[in-house]
Amino acid sequence: MSEVEITTDGSCLGNPGPGGWACILRCGQHERVLQGGVADTTNNRMELIAAIEGLRALKRASQVTVLTDSEYVRRGITEFLPRWKANGWRASTGKPVVNRDLWEELEELAGYHEVTWIHVRGHSGQPNHERCDSLAVTAARSAKRDAARA
Repeated sequence: MSEVEITTDGSCLGNPGPGGWACILRCGQHERVLQGGVADTTNNRMELIAAIEGLRALKRASQVTVLTDSEYVRRGITEFLPRWKANGWRASTGKPVVNRDLWEELEELAGYHEVTWIHVRGHSGQPNHERCDSLAVTAARSAKRDAARA
């Protein structure tokens, strides 16, 4: 089974506002960078999409380490998801879970792999994460420019 490291980040210029996501996949000496943007979104959606797109890019079952600065993503997938599902997709407040569509997609994709979710402090100087952050911000700016042209 391949060992893959996925560094993820999301960015939003305003929240909601134009957003971007990025992920850097590493397997041995190989690296793949993915990024994208959305004209009107939230930071949490971009964080989730970065993880989703990283996992979606994998062609076979792998041992995956996902590095994220989003406790929303890490705790959501490792702690909250089982409770949300048991409560009929209701949060502890009784309200519907926000971003359910993305949580369901993330759960499905993670299910194909052995995934370890690790929180890294944002803007702490970790080179891959700083690079990923820059890519996500660039994607958000591009989405903002594209929206202004439309």
